[in-house]
Parts: sequence; C-alpha cells; structure tokens
Amino acid sequence: MEAGEAIGRLLEPGGSADPYPIYAALRKHGPVARLDDRLFVASGYSVITELLRDPRMRVQDEDYVRRVVPGWEPGEAERALMASLLQVNPPDHTRLRRVVSGAFTPRRVAQMRDAVQTQAQKHTAYLGHLLGSGEPVDFMADFAFPLPVRVICALLGVPVMEQAWFREQATALTAILEYRFNESELDSANRAATDLAAYFGELVERRRAEPTDDLTSALVAAGEGYSETEVLSTLVLLLVAGFETTTSLLGNGLVVLLEHPEAAAALRADEGLAERYVEELLRFDAPVQLTSRWCHEAVTVAGTPIPAYAEIMLLLGAGNRDPERFEDPDAFNPLRDAIQPLSFGAGAHYCLGAALARMEAQIAFPLLLNRFPTLRLADGAQRRDRLTLRGYASLPVALA
Repeated sequence: MEAGEAIGRLLEPGGSADPYPIYAALRKHGPVARLDDRLFVASGYSVITELLRDPRMRVQDEDYVRRVVPGWEPGEAERALMASLLQVNPPDHTRLRRVVSGAFTPRRVAQMRDAVQTQAQKHTAYLGHLLGSGEPVDFMADFAFPLPVRVICALLGVPVMEQAWFREQATALTAILEYRFNESELDSANRAATDLAAYFGELVERRRAEPTDDLTSALVAAGEGYSETEVLSTLVLLLVAGFETTTSLLGNGLVVLLEHPEAAAALRADEGLAERYVEELLRFDAPVQLTSRWCHEAVTVAGTPIPAYAEIMLLLGAGNRDPERFEDPDAFNPLRDAIQPLSFGAGAHYCLGAALARMEAQIAFPLLLNRFPTLRLADGAQRRDRLTLRGYASLPVALA
C-alpha cells in the first residue's frame, strides 16, 4: 500500500475504527514518508519525539495558514483555537502558558487528589445504582464524561449544572481538529465557539467584579499579560481539553481492560499497579492519535528533505505502536518498562493537563474494577468517526 493510499484510507469515513493495521503499512515507507511536495507523514516513535521537541517545528498558526492559503479568513471556531495555547507559537505561547501552568504543577495536582477521589467514588456509586436495574448503562454518559468535566469545572470555577451543554459544544467545536470534516460540522463548530465565548465572557465579567480562588480569576488578574480574546480562547480550550482527552482515555481504557480479564484481575488485586496500567493504556489506544507541525525552515528528517512551510502529520498512535521502540507493540502489556507514550505530546506544547488526566484514570480504573468485578461490555458501542480525538460516543456496559 502506497503512503498516500494509506493516509486516504485512514481519513475516509470509518478509517479510524481500527487505524493500527494502516499505521503498520505506513511504517513500511520509513519513519517519515512524503505524500506530496508540501505534506509529509511521520509514523516512527523517535522521529515524532524529535519533531515535537524541535524549535524549528511550529504549530499551525495564522501566519502559516495565510502563507499557504492566500486570502484565508478564519471562522469563529478557527479564530478561537488560533488565539489559544493550542495553535500559538513562541514567544506568545510562552507568555500565555506561564499563567495557566501554575494551576497544573505537580504540587497543585497532588492537592486535588482527595477531591478527585471523592468525585470518582460518587460517580462509581451512581453507576452502581444504574447498573442495579439489570439493563445496560452508557459508561460514557454516566461516568467517563461527568467525572473529568466536574474536575475541570471546579478548577475553572464553572457551575457543573452546565455539563451536558458543555459536552455538546465541545463535540461540535473539536470537529475542526480533524483532517476531514464537512460544512455542517464547520457551521456547528462556529456556533459552539460563539456560544462558549459568550458564556465565558459573562463569567469573566463576574470574576472581575468578585474574584475567587479559581483559574478564571487568575487569568483575569493577569491583566495586560492576556488580551480579552486570549482570555476567552484559553478558557474555552481549558474547558474542552480538560475533559475531552480524559473522557476518551476512560472509555478506551475500560474497553481494553474488559477485553483483557487477566490484566484487569491483576490491577483489581494490586491498585499500586495503576500508574503503569494507565501509561500502557495511553500507549495501546491513545485518546489523541494525531497532531501536526509545519517547518519554519527547510529541514532534513530521517534522511527526508522537507521544504520550508511544509506540513508534517505526526501519527502519535503509530509511534505508540512502533516495533523499533516497543517489543510486541500490538500486545497490551502494562508491565513493560519505560513506556513513555506520545499521547500527550512532547516539547513546548506538551499537554498541560497530562498529570491531572493521568491521576483521574489512576483513581478511576481500580475503583471501577473492584466495585464491579463482573462488569462486561454490552452490545451497541459506537466509536466517534474521528482520528485526532479517538474515543467512544457511547459505550454500553452491564453486569454479568
């Protein structure tokens, strides 16, 4: 299979259902493959790590898009994301990240552990109540989504009563992170960006009048360090990123554990293994499979010359299954050494909330396995037809 054909299959409808055989086909073309003069794809672990850390590699900001698409004007969704940490390069990225990073230091995350534990126990109890009916329950709607959204809402100072609305807006907005989306999805993304900006605009005004001990107040207090657009875009990003990745990690991870009962039994017997299990779950079926970088100047990567302003698709999910890095990469083995998955990126844009997402999963999985030792997958699971953010739309589970 040619590299271009492999990428075509990966991005076509249904192509993300099982991307791993396609990744294997791509790796036969080397760690970096040329698709055309301006588009390349990286599938090797070491190359992806190198590119994520290389300061010559930039995220797709307005400067890049205007150079390659003359006359381009962003819609509301693109404007919101391009003003956020996600698609801003240094030195602006460094300035914006400075204030936000204070909320995600190892010390601050550790201080949140008791609160996360309490929320996880509450949602586990609620899930048990629902499962008691004997009917299948949607794990995504009743656990995987509400747990992380409550955690990020508490961090931002946002009322959790809005959580169902937040999920709808996040689903709509993140469609534009995919390489393939249609006009109706773009329209929905623009509406979501507008509505979220309006919501956070009102919250910012309330925090200006009455500051509290939350991240929104900290951003408002940063004053001249942030423009109004940057504040709103950062809040939108933190909300969406704060639960989207963790929700998919919980859903993807539960499926893997229930499909590997011996591994699940080992974690049930020894909760101290949770950290290693979560790292392997992140590697084995990452909630973020794809990101990209563009070359600020001409470079040569793994012997492949890449011109300035070319784009490189970084297949994080492929790197996580690279046999040059991991022995028997298609096997789920939480006891393997030095896992270090690519799922949260690396370098300047390493995911700010990685430690918090890991902690939530490390708490949740042992709780679930011990509270529901006969939990099983029920019929009707539906994956979202997305590759960048790979996860389930619904995941019915039941008690055996």
